[in-house]
Amino acid sequence: MLVDDDSDTRTIFRDKLEHAGFEIAEAESAEDALGLVAAFDPALIISDIRMDEMTGLELLERVRASMPSVDVIVMTAHEDMESAVAAMKAGAFDYLVKPVSLSTLEAVVERCLGDQALSAEAGEDLPEDAAEPLAGAVVGRDPRMIEIYKTIGALACNRTTVLIRGETGTGKEMIARAIHHHSEDSAEPFIAVNCTALTDSLLESELFGHVKGAFTGAVGGRKGYFELAGSGTIFLDEIGDTEAGFQTKLLRVLQERQFYPVGGEEPRRTEARVVAATHQPMEELVAEGGFREDLYFRLKVVEIHVPGLRERPSDIPLLCDHLMTKIRREMGQGPTRISESAMEQLKAYDWPGNVRELENALTRASIVARGSVIGPDHLALGTWSSGPAPMAGEDGGTDQALDDVIRAHVTGVLQASGGNKSEAAGVLGISRSRLAGYVKKFGL
Repeated sequence: MLVDDDSDTRTIFRDKLEHAGFEIAEAESAEDALGLVAAFDPALIISDIRMDEMTGLELLERVRASMPSVDVIVMTAHEDMESAVAAMKAGAFDYLVKPVSLSTLEAVVERCLGDQALSAEAGEDLPEDAAEPLAGAVVGRDPRMIEIYKTIGALACNRTTVLIRGETGTGKEMIARAIHHHSEDSAEPFIAVNCTALTDSLLESELFGHVKGAFTGAVGGRKGYFELAGSGTIFLDEIGDTEAGFQTKLLRVLQERQFYPVGGEEPRRTEARVVAATHQPMEELVAEGGFREDLYFRLKVVEIHVPGLRERPSDIPLLCDHLMTKIRREMGQGPTRISESAMEQLKAYDWPGNVRELENALTRASIVARGSVIGPDHLALGTWSSGPAPMAGEDGGTDQALDDVIRAHVTGVLQASGGNKSEAAGVLGISRSRLAGYVKKFGL
């Protein structure tokens, strides 16, 4: 059954699918579709999302509740994370972005009916779930981002382990938070742990807790994050940088759902979901013996690859709107738009620091641009990036070269902020006390 208030779309799709041998019914609204569905008894409904009165998502929920064996594919010309996640959580078979090519349409229909045949052979019923609106933390309309949104929606119905991969600054933690937000245990804690910020022993103590007297200074017992998280989510950032000893203990947690506090003799259970992230080439680490292969496969039950910003330049205007709204809210003021020439400069830049670097660049530009528009001269791309500092030469002057880079960077940001130390510290991503230390050290 084709459900769309655009008659041209219905005609084109009907002709294609009838030519492929399918029997087709049409409806120009969700209400009409509900009136026809019992008599026509479709195997599959293909519905637009945005229609007058009842939406395609509401139709999806009604159909899944009353006819769970009927699959629904939803389409929209206004793709966003909210509708994609809501559709997949509500049980849509797929989510297509208009314009939909006829070859794509036929391929998705064939795949859907093929899956139905397999389910019928196995005697399985398709799962049901309820939709929930999204807190739009992740932004993008690139097809790869749409696939990520669909995966987030599918993960809402289960507690499987997830491995998120991508370059630094691509927003891996935001995706982890979106997975947690849409899970059935979203009311439970989300605890993020940067594995590179702690030594192996400290990481073990933070995650598993310790008993009184476990080590010098352990004057009392302490619960670890796995216990404190309840049935929530533990996000292990930069999991690829952990040591072998910790990897062994984490593998036991994933296999047995229990752990031992440091110094403890009685195991404790955990129901927390693990979402891990890394920018490391995991296959190479496994091949070189730097990461346990069995743990790697335990973590990547579902794997999400986050594209770098340079791979999705069409998302930059959307991200800029989102980030500038955030910056204005945090600063209390700031520019409201970006000039066309500045936007072209943003889209042409390589973004080694990805979305994090884009936010830093827009924050600085918002400080420098005293008016309501950000222009090319306000951006200084590359100069203020979040990427690594230039390497010093091999002449023994490493410390001096690093100090020169820091001095120039801090001086420029202070000048751009008009001497406002709070704004400068925010742009630099450091505390005011640390900024004061630089000011004193370099005599600024």
